[in-house]
Amino acid sequence: MAGRVALLFACLLLLPQAQAELSGERRALIQSLFPKATVIEDKRSDFPVYPVYQLQELLGYAYESVDLSRLQGFAGQPISMLIGLDTRGRFTGVKVLNHHEPVFLHGLGEEPLFGFVDQYAGHSLREQIIVDTSNSGRSGRDAQGNVVHFDGVSKATVSVLIINDTVLSSALKVARNKLEGFAQSAPTRARPDYFEPLGWQALVERGYLGHWQITGAAVEQALGRPLADYPDAPQPSPGDPFIELYFGYINAPMVGRNLLGDEGYQRLMEKAGDNAQILAVMSRGAFSHLSEDFVPASTPDRLGMMQNNLSVALRDLNVFDPVIRFRADGMPAFDRETLFRIGGNAGFNPGAEATLKLNVELAQNPLVVDRTTFDIPMAFNDELFETVNLAPLPEQTRQPVWIRLWQERWWQIALLGLGLTALTVFFARQKALSRYPTLVHRFRWGFLFFTLFFIGFYAQGQLSVVNIYTLFLAIRDGFSLNVFLLDPILFILWIYTFITLFIWGRGLFCGWLCPFGALQEMAAWLGEKLRCRQVRVPERWHRRLILLKYPILLVLVGTAFSSLTLAERLAEVEPFKTSITLLFVRYWPFVAYAVGLLVIGMFIHKFYCRYLCPLGAGLAILGKLRLFSWLERVELCGNPCQHCKNACGINAIRKDGAIDYDECIQCLECVVILRDETQCVDKRLAAKQQARQAQILATDAGNYQQA
Repeated sequence: MAGRVALLFACLLLLPQAQAELSGERRALIQSLFPKATVIEDKRSDFPVYPVYQLQELLGYAYESVDLSRLQGFAGQPISMLIGLDTRGRFTGVKVLNHHEPVFLHGLGEEPLFGFVDQYAGHSLREQIIVDTSNSGRSGRDAQGNVVHFDGVSKATVSVLIINDTVLSSALKVARNKLEGFAQSAPTRARPDYFEPLGWQALVERGYLGHWQITGAAVEQALGRPLADYPDAPQPSPGDPFIELYFGYINAPMVGRNLLGDEGYQRLMEKAGDNAQILAVMSRGAFSHLSEDFVPASTPDRLGMMQNNLSVALRDLNVFDPVIRFRADGMPAFDRETLFRIGGNAGFNPGAEATLKLNVELAQNPLVVDRTTFDIPMAFNDELFETVNLAPLPEQTRQPVWIRLWQERWWQIALLGLGLTALTVFFARQKALSRYPTLVHRFRWGFLFFTLFFIGFYAQGQLSVVNIYTLFLAIRDGFSLNVFLLDPILFILWIYTFITLFIWGRGLFCGWLCPFGALQEMAAWLGEKLRCRQVRVPERWHRRLILLKYPILLVLVGTAFSSLTLAERLAEVEPFKTSITLLFVRYWPFVAYAVGLLVIGMFIHKFYCRYLCPLGAGLAILGKLRLFSWLERVELCGNPCQHCKNACGINAIRKDGAIDYDECIQCLECVVILRDETQCVDKRLAAKQQARQAQILATDAGNYQQA
């Protein structure tokens, strides 16, 4: 009897857990992913998926992305999605369950997010899905369904790339584990010690290099019409192929060393990295494997790869130089030669069969374009490879998302680096340069325009207090540098700001690198030009108000540990998202708040920076650890001279002449005054004293001569 009672209690305890496992709300969401479902089972204990059936027929699986991929979003937390995958590896839909992406929650709204994930429905893991982040409008698939371009979301590039990586990597795990036809072959790798000097012809004859030809007749048959019907189509000469392709797996020393030479091979592998897999493709003939408008270092439109029913990504390495070049003995001349990095969510097994897909697209006229795809078998001589015991997981070999983002924004990174270098040199030599007031003022205003329009509006490099509590949450939940590398501009700015805090204090960022701070400077300038009455907050009130930003910072950081959603809403005390990220295109109360702060700033210099900014408060706390006090003071500063204090718009100079580095924005105006013999009282008195002494000496000399 006691055993039955215990069993009853156990069932009662487990019942809520079973209901929570598949609640009515979750069941309804899965039903929306599989409209024909009649049976939805609980989550499997051996692998976290919900099997979905129509009567006795398995339709596919639903799963929560966080069970299979914990890739952190821009806010430092994973984006939780419910994903449906049918038995053929096609997405039945994606539903966002929970996220903390600020740009969607309190910026663009969630509709663009939902619109982005809706694009996955009907697409397959066999397709190569490319998220377009350049607003080129290339969404949709090509005629053969091999390459699919998804519309990205402007101003949310990082978030949508993370979503895409999460969806594909988690779906791949489900396919590998549960779906037939997606299992991997025995993993192989190139034999590192297998090499002998060979010429081009021997490499081809032994099967170390692949070779394939496509004739003009084959193209005409596939298109259903002669090439003459296409005015711009390449016309091969009689007896010549439409295209002739050669390809080889460079990682195999037998191929790589013979094609590139020992020095070129070693340099290529060093530049590409330890985990890189590289495919060489060479073509000649009327048609090329690269289009005329192909952009180096990008993904080709004409050439793709499939292995194990999954698309494998190809990306041009763009590394050819005088050392890295093809130099095999007897190698024929080619029209195009390319080294591709092989990667993507599917990984690549070099010793297993794969298929190259050549996409041919020819226009009859500006409105009618015919397309066809040729499958080119790719299998190399087994002697090149050896079997390994364990294949690395795709997420271990896949190139991190942040690397692609850094590569795409290389010129922005370079321009930012030049700007920060110039700013560093300027600050390091401020004592010498401050002797030239015109130069200082022009450099400052030029840099403020650079900060607002390039760093802020274009590169979206506005630091925020959100980044501070994201760091704290990441430390609590398991720190990963990859999260912070997702935005190269923000990462570089944070590193630079953190380092300079210990050298110059908070002022270097707040006065020179904050886009909203630059916007406030311009508002203050406009207020002066419009002759707005400039209000100076009384000293005693100023000293109290500057403390207000510290409890704001404390509330925001404290709230983030209990409710990240609430903290993100409270972070709207920062007008950065409205003004800099969204360019004032937002719901009117947010716009009114941001514009209101700028209007107040026309009367009270940098009102927001001085009294409300929680980011400035956080930087001021760290800035207390600075190692140097660069701004010079002299004996007369503050006693009795108050010229610098009166000229300081942000009121960071005390009555005794001391600089309040917690409030100073390093505008260098006081340094210019101190160096200016016409403005600095100390220098004016010294000049008068020297003149008086010279006059006395002249008088004494005259009296001596008369005597």
